[in-house]
Amino acid sequence: MKKAVVFLADGFEEIEAVTIIDYLRRADTGVQTVAVPSPSVQKENMVRGSHGIFVKADLSFVEFEKEYSSQLPDLVYVPGGMPGSVNLGLCHGVCDFLVRCYENGKITSALCAAPAVVLAKTGILKGKKWTCYPGMEEGLVEYCGTPERMMELMEGSRLERSVPFVVDGNLVTGRGPGTAEQFAMQLVLMLHGQKVADLIHATSIQR
Repeated sequence: MKKAVVFLADGFEEIEAVTIIDYLRRADTGVQTVAVPSPSVQKENMVRGSHGIFVKADLSFVEFEKEYSSQLPDLVYVPGGMPGSVNLGLCHGVCDFLVRCYENGKITSALCAAPAVVLAKTGILKGKKWTCYPGMEEGLVEYCGTPERMMELMEGSRLERSVPFVVDGNLVTGRGPGTAEQFAMQLVLMLHGQKVADLIHATSIQR
């Protein structure tokens, strides 16, 4: 079974999280959702979305680090949303895990604000084509720390505008909540192949 890890932090964009989780699970992907520490993530791993919708994650970050962080999944995903993306980017464990997955050829994916806010500071976007929610690229200096650091981390990268998603090797970045279904289908395609993607697409249209 293909496996995926989805990190959720306080302020995540609900459409971007649930749509991707839904489509991956329809394709029989073993998805584990992980609650990233923040002030409002209380017991039972309840994470509050940016529009006040609570989602119960499968694991706390402590549980994830103890039992699963050494087992790299086939795919790792971080949704956007504010301040969800900021909270994800503040977690060193999340950033380190993203880098490990990326460097080991695992599908590393982010949507909306997350490519700029989370992935940029890790160096994953260096030399890559990518996209994000319009305007988020204007904060790259802040997200990376300094202008010099941004230049180093983003060297050779190219922002693609007005596209739903961009695939560059094992990196997949998406534009925003309106592209969540297309983004999810691309992840299904990359994980499971065309036949499964066609089946999931046909099933979702019929419902």
